[in-house]
Amino acid sequence: MKSPIALAIHGGAGVLKPGRLSEREENDIHAWLHRAIATGHRILEAGGNCLDAVEACVVELELCPWFNAGLGAVFTQAGEHELDAAIMRGSDRNAGAIAGARHVRHPICGARQVMEHSDHVMLGGRGADDFLASRGMTPVDNDYFDTPLRRQQWEEHRHSNGAMALEPTHAEGHKFGTVGAVALDSHGHVAAATSTGGITNKRYGRIGDTPLIGAGTWADDRSAAISATGHGEYFIRTAVAHDIAARMQYGGADLATACDDVVHGELKAIGGDGGVIAVAPDGDTRLVFNTPGMYRAWRDENGVLHTAIYADDDRRYL
Repeated sequence: MKSPIALAIHGGAGVLKPGRLSEREENDIHAWLHRAIATGHRILEAGGNCLDAVEACVVELELCPWFNAGLGAVFTQAGEHELDAAIMRGSDRNAGAIAGARHVRHPICGARQVMEHSDHVMLGGRGADDFLASRGMTPVDNDYFDTPLRRQQWEEHRHSNGAMALEPTHAEGHKFGTVGAVALDSHGHVAAATSTGGITNKRYGRIGDTPLIGAGTWADDRSAAISATGHGEYFIRTAVAHDIAARMQYGGADLATACDDVVHGELKAIGGDGGVIAVAPDGDTRLVFNTPGMYRAWRDENGVLHTAIYADDDRRYL
């Protein structure tokens, strides 16, 4: 008997209120979100596996210049880009991640290469780029990731206080953050994938929660698949993704309760802003955030796809 399928994606959570974006910008973002989730949905509908689905969704989001992942990643203090990503499957908890890579066009594909073709879970910096090149992934120049919006943000920040900024979605204006996807396939397995460019003007090789298994990314068929977005230091300190799964597996909580208690409770209590997307093996799907909005898309229980930006937003695609 086939299991239900489920799918959700995000593009960052933060200070997102109606009126901050033009109608054209909103429509473009909704179109990108729909394109990404539709790509993964086609894989699941055809009986494909959850790992392929989440990777495909994130690849599409990494191609979108609006979001802080792949093309459109934020600038470091040195005026370059450092890329983090992680992917995990719930059937055996195998996982792969890269941190501080500089030359991989699709960081999420690099994370999967680490998972499937190395003895490790995470590779960082030059070593990650060297490994991916050895796997036949053609490197790109670091300026491939440049966009006018990100350069403007970097220049503005450099000329203010010069400190590291929070993830872009945590400031006023047109800001977009980390991307991710979670999926349940018809074989009853879950997977999660997350990708980011980190925080604007970052220094010292700073790494956030995205590539850290259990913080920004987690998948386990016994509980759920979770992808997080927000101020990474707080997500690391609260091990957000694993905490949600542990509350389900060991405490008997359902997915909704676990997500709410962590995002609105544990995380918020120490000052952490952001959100998560999560799917459980029974098909339950949750998109939870403690900020005014989150770029997101999901498949409902009737197979209808939705996209949203603001808290009360909802566009349906029949």
